[in-house]
Amino acid sequence: MKKEDFPYDWDVIENTWIPMPDGCRLSSRIWRPKTDKPLPTIFETQPYRKRDGMRGRDEPMYGYFAGMGYNVVRVDMRGAGESDECFYDEYLKQEQDDAVASIEWIAKQPWSDGNVGMMGKSWSGFNSLQVAARRPEPLKAIICVGFVDDRYVQDIHYKGGCLLNDNFWWGNIMLAYMCRAVDKEMKPDTWKEESIKRLEEMPLWPKNWLEHQTKDDYWRHGSVGENYADIQVPVFALDGWADSYTNSVLTLMNGLNVPRKAMIGPWAHVFAHDGAPGPAIDFLGEATKWWDKWLKGIDNDAMDCPQVQVWLEDSMKPETVHPVSNGRWVGLDSWPSADVAMKTLSMTYGKLQEEANTKEEIVDLCTLPNHGLLANEWMGAGVPGESPADMRVDDGMAMVFDSDVLEKEVEIVGYPEFEVEFTSDKPNAFMYAELCDIHPDGAATRVSYGLMNLTHLEGHDKVVYLEPGKKYKAKVELDVCGHNFPAGHRIRLAIANSFWPMIWPSPELATLKLDLSTAKFALPIFSGKDIEGPSMQPKCAPLTPMTTLSPGHVDREVHYDLITDTWTSITNGVGGVFGEGIYRFDDIGTVVEHNLKRELVMSNKDPLSASYTITQKMKNGREGWLTDCDIVVTQTADKDYFYLKGSMDAKINDEKVFHRDYDEKVKRNGL
Repeated sequence: MKKEDFPYDWDVIENTWIPMPDGCRLSSRIWRPKTDKPLPTIFETQPYRKRDGMRGRDEPMYGYFAGMGYNVVRVDMRGAGESDECFYDEYLKQEQDDAVASIEWIAKQPWSDGNVGMMGKSWSGFNSLQVAARRPEPLKAIICVGFVDDRYVQDIHYKGGCLLNDNFWWGNIMLAYMCRAVDKEMKPDTWKEESIKRLEEMPLWPKNWLEHQTKDDYWRHGSVGENYADIQVPVFALDGWADSYTNSVLTLMNGLNVPRKAMIGPWAHVFAHDGAPGPAIDFLGEATKWWDKWLKGIDNDAMDCPQVQVWLEDSMKPETVHPVSNGRWVGLDSWPSADVAMKTLSMTYGKLQEEANTKEEIVDLCTLPNHGLLANEWMGAGVPGESPADMRVDDGMAMVFDSDVLEKEVEIVGYPEFEVEFTSDKPNAFMYAELCDIHPDGAATRVSYGLMNLTHLEGHDKVVYLEPGKKYKAKVELDVCGHNFPAGHRIRLAIANSFWPMIWPSPELATLKLDLSTAKFALPIFSGKDIEGPSMQPKCAPLTPMTTLSPGHVDREVHYDLITDTWTSITNGVGGVFGEGIYRFDDIGTVVEHNLKRELVMSNKDPLSASYTITQKMKNGREGWLTDCDIVVTQTADKDYFYLKGSMDAKINDEKVFHRDYDEKVKRNGL
């Protein structure tokens, strides 16, 4: 939309300092409608640099809200961007304290009517919930996108108690994001000194999180699922099937007892008006209706819909490049839903069936370490090539159970579950379960999957090593999904006890003996109704003035060494870690370039051969103010420890200002 199409014109104030009670100043960028009338305010705080990090995202979104009659205050967290001090970890209490103080500052401004809404995606989706639980009086409603309500179970570090390799990936990206210098224009006298201080104080992020391998108080802090009742304001929650945080949408709806609604679309870890995979929706229009109701008191149709609107996906052939999701909108009046009933299937070797398997049937499960090579990304970011490939290759290394050909379609919405009794010959092991849609030609489309660290059978807060030969029962909860299995297709359950390169391998190759007579696979059968759903015509304000200086691309390759039985998985983000290229924000003359290459190597002969190396270059700035940082870090492990080794070298204006060598080890605990 053009600026003149909006009810309000607006100004953007590039920098305003917000004072904290302890004297720290937070840097904010503010969108202000041109009016003397006090208006409600939308607030977001995160560490990803409002001035030159998220500028391309913020302008069309927050310009839209300003044009619809809302102030917007976008704040860099303490130690990030141009804000004072240093940054030490995610979701600290200090972060929440600063957000509460910022909300109280906003409410007192002459342009504010005292009503504040908080929103964001990912980090700021998390902290919108966390701050809502703190109950600052001016906060009247929130919108959270791509969030979690349990930081251990659902975040980027662990899955089912297994170590996600994204813990290492994201920790290294944080090294690059946080190495950029304070903007010289905002702090002309102290920018260089402050920037070097931040480099000196910066932790090795993967080590921060690797030191907490079970669900301890570190993870409970900031997990609003510990006490949903802390949240007393209306909540609008969104995510998509291609993201990795979708599970929390329904658990949040189930846990809260406030006015609330949710949408699950087809999208990756993006805002729904950007819609990748498509189709996109008019998220900013839906958000404005939400703010109108709860911040302006307008009686509208924001709540005239099912509590959860779900994009139920059609059956589609597997493809790593997945631009569009076919499907339709269905509604759930609540979660749990009366329109979803669990149907339990049993199994005999190779077959998924409705009739019970009554006789003991013991099978050995010992999958090759490289099972999982074609599963692709844990988190979809809307980048070509990140979706799961045809699972026939991975399933060929797993144990599979197929249904008969379906005589009529089967539709599911919810969380599939697999459980079985087993023994193990090793103290450490994990179990993987996958749901696939098998097409008539044999193509296998992954619908959902789940993992369970078998040393966590008594809870994720403790490690209990397996006793060889002792019988245990395991339950693997698969991710929430919504899918149509057409007539003529088959339903597949694939199970394994390896999943590389998404999960760090167990120290030894374990053999699990499964008793199939105890195995159950439960599917959430959907019998509800179609709904109209949200508008599929996305709108936004004018885009940020940007020039692409060099197009980016992401290369993805898998190599196999026939002599050493070694697989190497390579992802190379050239020009932009998410394929965005090298670009310039024209209105501030700032160029951003971030290259990242990751190499994961492991021989099937030895899970202890696993190695993960990430090499990065971050360049950011303009003439007279330029950060150039090179970072390389490798993670390896033996039976007892993880090892993190590497280095960071930073230059400012071609002057070497910082060097650090990393050489850390962290004891393994049930991983």
